[in-house]
Amino acid sequence: MKYKSVIATRKGSPKVLKIVENDLREPLAGEVRIKILATCVGRTDIGYRKGELSFAPKMPFVPGYEILGVVDAVGKGVTNVAVGDRVAALTGHGGYSEYIYLGKEHLVHVPATLDSAEAVTLILNYVSAYQMLHRSVQVKAGDKVLIIGASGGVGTALLQLGKLANLSMYGTASPSKHSVLTKLGAIPIDYHTQDFVNVIHQVEPDGIDFVFDGMGGDYAERGLAALRRGGTLVEYAPSTGLFALLRGLAKLALVNLLPNGKSVKSYGASALYRMDKRPFMDDLPVLFKLLEEGKIKPVIAKKFPILEAAKANELLESGQVIGNVVLSEPELR
Repeated sequence: MKYKSVIATRKGSPKVLKIVENDLREPLAGEVRIKILATCVGRTDIGYRKGELSFAPKMPFVPGYEILGVVDAVGKGVTNVAVGDRVAALTGHGGYSEYIYLGKEHLVHVPATLDSAEAVTLILNYVSAYQMLHRSVQVKAGDKVLIIGASGGVGTALLQLGKLANLSMYGTASPSKHSVLTKLGAIPIDYHTQDFVNVIHQVEPDGIDFVFDGMGGDYAERGLAALRRGGTLVEYAPSTGLFALLRGLAKLALVNLLPNGKSVKSYGASALYRMDKRPFMDDLPVLFKLLEEGKIKPVIAKKFPILEAAKANELLESGQVIGNVVLSEPELR
């Protein structure tokens, strides 16, 4: 039997994404074969495809940072999941495919009641938002925060989870997206025509408690200027190349040494997952429960069949997306 995947054949535009056929094999010992029901199209996928990000997979590769699917077969020694179970995993790549093979240690059970297209957005974007809020800086009710890039997948997750935590929120986005930010509980700032540092200091003269920066570059410098003394900037934009990574680490060290009371933290879901899976394994079920209870509702801009990943990438790169772009089985659209 065969199955299909979408591979990035070389660096470039979405046109380098091609459909290939693979042999469907039996899983190895400790391995699980999963029929993929959904994955997301994210900025990291695009950065990997363009060859812009540090630690990108070698070409050719199958993009797709997270998956939700049904266990199709299990290898010897697998006891934590069974055929027919719905599972989720943070993969880094491999999600643009009809099937994937993963080690049993990466799998988290998914409640059968959840919509696959909604639940898959929790695996990376909502886990990232939850961990930044509750593990990296441990927000408390009443804290004042700014989200730079608030209309994206992580940004909208930060807004929803921040609203649950009773935060006072500001978010940057283009004007066409402001209504969504307002609905999610944030005061929107137009980054095209407004200087968000001036806007923040007009309404919060002493500055704010936390800035979550998903854009990088000079946005981080300006984000620091919006902070109060003792405030923290959390950067989660992926580093574009080794030089940018080293520069970012140097900046982090310098700011944290300066006597202005401000600090910088860097967040990367994949790096943290490689160091310790336990926080991911603990936090994802919490988010599944919030979704099940209707306390969060992922913003999905559009859904595409998995094998139409190139079209989905084009849409995300257009800059017109609010929330998430999801690849799914045709019957889930």
